[in-house]
Amino acid sequence: MTADTTRWIRNFVDGRYVDPEPGPGHRSFDAIDPATGRAHAQVHEADAPLVDRAVTAARTALGPWSSTPVRERTAVLRRAADLIEARFEEFVAAETADTGKPLTLSRELDVPRAVANFRTFADVVAAAGQESFMTDLAGGRQALNYAVRKPLGVVAVIVPWNLPLLLLTWKVAPALACGNTVVVKPSEETPGTATLLAEVLAEAGLPAGAYNVVHGFGGGSAGEHLTTHPGIDGVTFTGSSATGAHVMKTVAPRVRPVSFELGGKNAALVFEDADIEETLDGLQRSVFANTGQVCLCTERVYVQRSVFADIADGLVERAKSLRLGSPLDEATTTGPLISQAHRDKVRGYFDLAEQCGAKVLTGGDIPRLGGDLDGGSWIEPTLWTGLTNADRPVREEIFGPVAALIPFDTEAEAIALANDTEYGLASSVWTSDLRRGHRVAQAMNVGMSWVNTWFLRDLRSPFGGVGLSGLGREGGASSLHFYTEPTNVCVQL
Repeated sequence: MTADTTRWIRNFVDGRYVDPEPGPGHRSFDAIDPATGRAHAQVHEADAPLVDRAVTAARTALGPWSSTPVRERTAVLRRAADLIEARFEEFVAAETADTGKPLTLSRELDVPRAVANFRTFADVVAAAGQESFMTDLAGGRQALNYAVRKPLGVVAVIVPWNLPLLLLTWKVAPALACGNTVVVKPSEETPGTATLLAEVLAEAGLPAGAYNVVHGFGGGSAGEHLTTHPGIDGVTFTGSSATGAHVMKTVAPRVRPVSFELGGKNAALVFEDADIEETLDGLQRSVFANTGQVCLCTERVYVQRSVFADIADGLVERAKSLRLGSPLDEATTTGPLISQAHRDKVRGYFDLAEQCGAKVLTGGDIPRLGGDLDGGSWIEPTLWTGLTNADRPVREEIFGPVAALIPFDTEAEAIALANDTEYGLASSVWTSDLRRGHRVAQAMNVGMSWVNTWFLRDLRSPFGGVGLSGLGREGGASSLHFYTEPTNVCVQL
């Protein structure tokens, strides 16, 4: 970019955008369009003093914001939802520029869910009650116990690059509704919508300092400066299992609470009595949505042997029908991976799968789309057979548009195969037998188990994983439990 055309994405601290101090200490980095590999903006990197200013601003705003009545706090959230709708296409453009996902996906999923997150948590917090218990004491007396929930405090919000706006608002909305203040560290890959949201929240009436954004990387940058800061009262993080483990070690000496939604190696179980077309429609979404870059995506598909060929052939046909192309083209169904580095990782698993004896049913290579798009991080939707649970491509999270299809014979075998993993985020069960659906879904060692559907969410329900897939739950009342601390009051009557 030339100096005349550079678009800058700045940090947001204490109610205003922050211009970097002049001098050799100033650092910035490129925001890359994954579809072309070209920079579309420059991002100011937050240093340790700026992160400290952000935490201090959040600490200063905490008292006034937490003492604001709930009806006024939730009114701010509802105004924010209205303002996102008013600037809908601006958010769509920012999300697509950062992620490379098709405009259609940003319009249908990411931005509407941001709106829903603010409205849902405004409703949840406004309707929340308090626990109370009456205790009978000796001598005919009684004691009243009731819980008062107080904000957790200043919360570090660290969000990933795959669904940056959706997951940001999933955390920020309940945190603010509960009276907390936040310092947000977006992924360095996707800084745009977190920064744009700052304008919306300020216009909605959120006081200065209650929402801050610091840009940068992990170790030695904004992420480390934030998680090691003594002024942080809790951390909510979505990302890789390895990074989550590192964050946990970082906050352990200060015994800060954490909420982690981490990686997944999710399974689909397809039984012979499943509706084939309905199942194929669901698998197409669960394997290839957002180019497989969703923590809930399916990378292991276990299929009862009698319908294995039907499912394999049908899913190959659907994979081949996906259209890779410019995110700005309304006909495009599938965007690029987030970066060249991530494509190298995914491509490495393609090579490893073939070394393990996999048969490639479709895909397995880097497509050539022509023009500027050949500089992007494109990968072909890919399906394998011939692998087992012992093979690394079936055991390790790949986070791309790829799945291994593996046959099974009995229900017990399918359950054992699906649960043979260190991850435990989600699963889907495909069957026309309602009893089997309930039975198998409940047998899955996961945080969320779907029956004859995928990615269908009620935002009031608990969400999270077990094992390497995370710690804690968010959503509905579960979010309130993380973003608040209860004080029990006992009154002898």
